[in-house]
Amino acid sequence: MTGVEVAALTTLVAVAAALYSSVGHGGASAYLAAMALFAVPVASMRPTALTLNLVVAGLASFRYLRAGQFNFRLFLALILGAAPMAYLGGRLALDASIYRVLVGLTLWVAATRLLWRPAIPDLAKVRMPSWWVATPTGAATGLLAGLAGTGGGIFLSPVMLFLQWEQVRRISGIAAVFILVNSAAGLAGSLSDLRELPPILPALVVAVVIGAVVGTWLGVERLPRRHVERSLAIVLVVAGIKLVFS
Repeated sequence: MTGVEVAALTTLVAVAAALYSSVGHGGASAYLAAMALFAVPVASMRPTALTLNLVVAGLASFRYLRAGQFNFRLFLALILGAAPMAYLGGRLALDASIYRVLVGLTLWVAATRLLWRPAIPDLAKVRMPSWWVATPTGAATGLLAGLAGTGGGIFLSPVMLFLQWEQVRRISGIAAVFILVNSAAGLAGSLSDLRELPPILPALVVAVVIGAVVGTWLGVERLPRRHVERSLAIVLVVAGIKLVFS
């Protein structure tokens, strides 16, 4: 990878970290897309994305927990199902062709989330789910997250929003800690892949730290958010096409 490509890749992941951390997400889908565009080996993609997710979700979790935007009971019901399944998903060694398709579909889901954001009132009536609903939902999300190499936020957050399981700000806090724990479980499950980590990982870690600081403390709303979201959505779609059809 040339110096120009490294600079472009680190810039892209920094922008993604800024955008995603502002809403409590880790940004793994965007990191996967960026790595796909710059031809990072498939074997390196999952552990690298999860490692970067840990950094960003950790900073976002600290922000939301300190602000009291969290629901421990709902989080516990979700993570009890999610963490073991994320570990299992991380342990499963998928064929490269199957993994490419899975990640490609995940990127298209993430692109849809960026482009389509229905307005949901912050004071919407909360309908706390039963454990019989929340824990299996967490388990399904955790398995998808572990297989793809994400924290699961892009799957879980829409469910919590549309079913109004919590208020919007608390959903972001739950998602941040959920992604942090899920990413750690998925990474633990894929320990055998850690030998495939790319040599540019330290540069990527620095990039996401800078991006996450901008997103969580300086306020990403100062950026042209919709333009950034649309640009990232295009990146996700193109990377998904490259993974699925190449």
